[in-house]
Amino acid sequence: MERAVVQITLLGLLLALVTTLPNKDDWDIYSFHINSTVSSRYATTVITSRVANRMDASKEIEFHVQIPKNAFISKFRMFIDGQAYDGIVKEKEQAQQQYTEAVSRGESAGIVSSVGRTMEEFKTSVTIAAHKKVTFELTYEELLKRKLGKYELQIHARPMQPVKDFKVDVYIHERASINFLEVKGRLSTNALANAITKTHADKQAWVYFYPTEDQQKTCDSCGEQGLNGDLVIVYDVNRDNSLGDIKTSDGYFVHHFAPSSLPRIPKNVVFVIDQSGSMHGRKIQQTRIALIHILGDLAEDDFFGLITFDSAVFHWKRELVQATQANVDSAKRFAQGIMDRGATDINKAVLEGAYMLNAHPREGSASILILLTDGDPTTGVTNLEAIHSNVRQAIAGKFPLYCLGFGFDVNFEFLKKMSLQNSGVARRIYEDSDADLQLKGFYEEVATPLLTDVTMIYIGGTNLTQTNFSQYYNGSEIVVAGQITDNDIETFNPQVVAISGTKRVTFSDTNATTESTGTSSDSHIQRVWAYLTVKQLLEKELQLSGQEKEQVKKEALELSLKYSFVTPLTSMVVTKPPGEDTAVLHKPKEGGGVSSYAHRPSSFPRGGGSSGYMHRLSSFPVGGASGYVHHSPSFPVGGAKKARKQKTQSRIWDTEFLLIAGADLDADYQDYNTVAATMSSPAATQATVPLSHRFLLKTENQSLPLCFDVTGNIRLKLLHYPNRELSMNGELDSVANGGFTKIIIHFKSDQHVEVDTSEITVRDGEALTRHTGEELITAGSVTVIRRNKEVDVAAGDVRIIILTHEKDGKEFLWPVLRQQPSANNAEGILALKPPVYEEVQQTPLTKLKIKDQEVDVTRSSAADYSVVSPPTLDCWLMSADSALQTRLDDFIVTQL
Repeated sequence: MERAVVQITLLGLLLALVTTLPNKDDWDIYSFHINSTVSSRYATTVITSRVANRMDASKEIEFHVQIPKNAFISKFRMFIDGQAYDGIVKEKEQAQQQYTEAVSRGESAGIVSSVGRTMEEFKTSVTIAAHKKVTFELTYEELLKRKLGKYELQIHARPMQPVKDFKVDVYIHERASINFLEVKGRLSTNALANAITKTHADKQAWVYFYPTEDQQKTCDSCGEQGLNGDLVIVYDVNRDNSLGDIKTSDGYFVHHFAPSSLPRIPKNVVFVIDQSGSMHGRKIQQTRIALIHILGDLAEDDFFGLITFDSAVFHWKRELVQATQANVDSAKRFAQGIMDRGATDINKAVLEGAYMLNAHPREGSASILILLTDGDPTTGVTNLEAIHSNVRQAIAGKFPLYCLGFGFDVNFEFLKKMSLQNSGVARRIYEDSDADLQLKGFYEEVATPLLTDVTMIYIGGTNLTQTNFSQYYNGSEIVVAGQITDNDIETFNPQVVAISGTKRVTFSDTNATTESTGTSSDSHIQRVWAYLTVKQLLEKELQLSGQEKEQVKKEALELSLKYSFVTPLTSMVVTKPPGEDTAVLHKPKEGGGVSSYAHRPSSFPRGGGSSGYMHRLSSFPVGGASGYVHHSPSFPVGGAKKARKQKTQSRIWDTEFLLIAGADLDADYQDYNTVAATMSSPAATQATVPLSHRFLLKTENQSLPLCFDVTGNIRLKLLHYPNRELSMNGELDSVANGGFTKIIIHFKSDQHVEVDTSEITVRDGEALTRHTGEELITAGSVTVIRRNKEVDVAAGDVRIIILTHEKDGKEFLWPVLRQQPSANNAEGILALKPPVYEEVQQTPLTKLKIKDQEVDVTRSSAADYSVVSPPTLDCWLMSADSALQTRLDDFIVTQL
């Protein structure tokens, strides 16, 4: 029997990678969902994978996931035959004892924890009976870090098999309002462009990636093994010079500080470059390329120095000089001549760089020391603790030290500790073709200081995370969390004091930027505080020794256990069905390379093969399996303000309907941001007769969407393609401000699917079948998978989602077009292009200009039923004919 392997990997706010060599007669990943909710830059991601054993014998299925290095796993569950098996976080030593006992009994152990470029790997496995299914659900949490003026959520998909129910759903909510939203990467271009739906409305944004099974085979980077590429969601929030964005809840707060439009501060920077023999070859070549580029980016009012070292130290010039064109050109010539040779005297080189900065104090400037090395100290002072002590005394807290470790031969923990002790950070530069870009990218992050000596002050606050920062750089962000003393918001008074050039500045205006969620059930802010506190305690523990080190370690461990975070101090114990061994999951340290425990399963890919989330089917193991993972108490996703909203929000993770039709349609696509037509009642309108339903037309890059009312329980043309046998009509219900009671999708003259809130009816010629359960349904080219509150309809390159909502105890349907083909002749409400308008008058009445026509509008609101948990959006209310730019009668049909 062929051994099958499936892997899925997750990166960056989010990276999901799936890899397998499947035999679909043996098993099937029939559903794979990634749901990520980002609220106040804190991302909670849930991966749900459903796998079926198609064999006539029991098989072992392995779940192997990679998550971003900065993330903490907080929950893991398996569902088998209606029974949930949870992971539980324990102290690492306690969990390791359970694991060691399993190994001593000679049982196979499936633990591999390794560190890649940006990922950490975790896995577990379970044996599934013949023709049974298992659902894996993993949750992890991460605070997104702002770099170069943006946050990025990156998804890499490589299923190595097309997945019928493959979805990526991202929801972003930012109180400060979203400044821009972009979707990039190989999976956002050409054939897959219309598999992406992007919506941006003030404080909220949604991104959906719903490629059909056909698209997963035919895109540029696809084939019979499915998707292979990146999807990157990029965004930022609006900013000003105020104190920033402060959010409070149940005695906790989180403060995001990133003022804009501040004048840049001239800098003094010294580059200390390792040119020892170990830098031979491509590393020294890439260093030269990057250094020459960085020198060219220096501003003329910057001062700089350049040192290279091996067993000796070499100066381009003995003191800092201004970055005039002549000096920069001279330094570039010096950089071009850097050659590898000799041993490595890190101590002497860093001290010389610190001396140059100390010898050139300049009022109103910011000093920075940058070290690049690829190895351990091998000559001069080689005792690591002595070097740390010498460097700390030389810098004396006056400026930050940034250490760049080139490759994996370097002692990264040594560099990390040295950086942290001197208000800097350490960054690993990976030996790859883009190493020069990595070097340039890091420099760009620190190239423009805006503030120095930043002190975050919180009167009435306690248990604070880090509050002192040596410098604040353009494009970055300072985040502080803490508790409010006695939960007394009235006495809580935050402010920021810093130096801008030669001036002392204070930020203290909080009137427009502080928000309280007003509910004790919202643990979101508390978890941000716990996440930051644990991260910073782990960094502090690295710098200390003796009793102080143990005390800090104890505090970090207690918080990790309380909030069920898998950290370097904890592990997850995975409970399995009776008869199988317990699995354990560790979080490795940065720089630890690949670590494995006991027996590595022989079917595992080695070396440069794909890694990540893996389903593996193999013959039934005699001793069961043991592996590593973790669990936390449930918590509301997205920071819901009330318990009722919290319950509704959790629907994002519910299971869903899936309906897939394999019609033979065009494979020609174009970028298309779907206009989701949504409806609801106005915020403060009483139900009237005749019935009224409100529709919402979302716009792209406009301040407000448009909305209009439709009167009566009429039938509407939702979607129709004249050049193919595909159309969809819907009948409005008889409930005021409700939705659709029935939707019918026609694929051919004798084939259609009818959806209502209770069942799905499939007609294929003379055959008529009704389905209310979750069984797999096939009829001709139509495949139906029923789940809880969603129907997914795919017809070649068209994919439609039908959501079920509830209002006043009545359920109704709402359709959303997730993608449409490049043909421009689509008709119907769902095919409407994003409207573009111009606001031409505000008083006495507001007027909008749409296609050279001025339209009277009023500001109103509507619920957005195109998402699972409908938010209420402000909108410009106008007549239906004005919003549609044609007569409403053109969208009315006499029969479904």
